Amino acid sequence: MNAGYVEDEKATATTLNSDGWLRTGDLFYIDNSGFLFFVDRIKELIKYKGYQVPPAELEHLLPSHPVIDSAAVIPYPDEEAGQIPVAFVVRRAESSIQESQIRDFIAKQVAPYKRIRRVYFVDSIPINDTGKILRWELIRFALSAHTSKL
Repeated sequence: MNAGYVEDEKATATTLNSDGWLRTGDLFYIDNSGFLFFVDRIKELIKYKGYQVPPAELEHLLPSHPVIDSAAVIPYPDEEAGQIPVAFVVRRAESSIQESQIRDFIAKQVAPYKRIRRVYFVDSIPINDTGKILRWELIRFALSAHTSKL
């Protein structure tokens, strides 16, 4: 029995690589002990000047700041870079942290191409019933916020 789609070689070729591995769209790595770690979805990677920036990496770092409760990172269109990382941040009620402080906090921990270029402060991060971030809502908001300032 052959693996793949029945009578659809094109669909099979886009789903299985030449070694028979299934392309799930997920990005993983295997550590030296053989453990498999999920990093991000390939579709959700931000493409900054040819580099791939996983939003999950930045979303993990942002709440490590003592006054940030939660965060989400999206790709935002940019003429020069292709896409830039933009963060949506829920800060603690007593916090007055500014955008520049958040950008500096992340810049000290990541490669230059992974730096956050813009920050929006929000009351909450939209998620679905399973806890997945609704990035499309944030992208729509960022695009409308940018065009409304013109």
